[in-house]
Amino acid sequence: MDAYDDWTLISENVSSSSTQPNPNSTDNNNSVAAALMSYNVFTLVLYISVFIVGVLGNTLVIYVVIRYTKMKTVTNLYILNLALADELYILGIPFLGINSVHWPYGELFCKVYMTADAMSQFSSTFCLTLMSIDRYLAVVHPIRSVKWRKPKVAKMFNAVVWIVSFLIMLPVTIYSHVQEEFNVCNITWPKPQEMHSIVFILYTSILGFFSPLVIICLCYLLIVIKVRSASVRAGRTKRRKSERKVTRMVVIIVLVFVLCWLPFFTGNIVNLVHIIPENHKTIYFFLIILTYVNSCANPILYAFLSENFRQSFQKVLCFHKPNGVGSTASQAGGIQNVTTESHIPVLPTENPTQNGKMLSVQEKNGA
Repeated sequence: MDAYDDWTLISENVSSSSTQPNPNSTDNNNSVAAALMSYNVFTLVLYISVFIVGVLGNTLVIYVVIRYTKMKTVTNLYILNLALADELYILGIPFLGINSVHWPYGELFCKVYMTADAMSQFSSTFCLTLMSIDRYLAVVHPIRSVKWRKPKVAKMFNAVVWIVSFLIMLPVTIYSHVQEEFNVCNITWPKPQEMHSIVFILYTSILGFFSPLVIICLCYLLIVIKVRSASVRAGRTKRRKSERKVTRMVVIIVLVFVLCWLPFFTGNIVNLVHIIPENHKTIYFFLIILTYVNSCANPILYAFLSENFRQSFQKVLCFHKPNGVGSTASQAGGIQNVTTESHIPVLPTENPTQNGKMLSVQEKNGA
């Protein structure tokens, strides 16, 4: 579950290529080394930036939802769960870099790390799906769904999300090992390894992204139909406007999630048919970093898209206005946000030293 494109791995490639004797290509080697070194620095700075912003932002989201009573709406409780998943996912970045060189923490922590990374991905996707279903119930069945749209029920569903995510990702827990030949933490599939890798990629892609995406799209299709028919029959009430505003915000978060994760899962599927050349490092880096950017961007989106979150952030950071948090009528509709992520990188078969992300389809398994 580690990102394929890692600055330390690139450094190793630079050093190994530069040691090959070729007196006629010294200048070329120096140019390539300089270019890769710049790429190295850029990658490192970007990962560090995403880590800092992601940890601080998601910690702030978690704090304000727990701290302020008025923030404990059904929607915000799902956002709290998403923020926990995003935080857990972002915290894996340092181990990503360490694992690209070698894994010094032993077999047990290897399993813990790989399992936590996989669970955070699936929990984010499932939470986003729950959020979309919640929007569907609120807009299409506002009366009948009251008993299901309570904070106590939301907490129960949040717990179920983590349990289901763990059960789905049990193969990761079982087959994650420190590969002695390469001294990295990765998935070691039993024989036939290639078949198990392919099945796992399809299994996780379908359950962790494409199936939830179909459910999400269906929910919003039904919402659009309901909203259009309701607009024809009657004017907009204050309550209806509030629900429409919340729904619009959720849709924006969903779209950002899809934009960040669709390339990754598409890359995994493409890799099953045609292995993306290992020297296309920029492609792998782009596919992986986008998933981390999604977890990093979610708190920023909350601040821009939700008045309640913005006021809560301002209060915590001592920039709040005298009228307090959540004093506007916007509280009637709850908070307008959501978010997420899921993940399993694409890794070509040829390079066993790379840290294949959870879905590294063709990792060399010490063979």
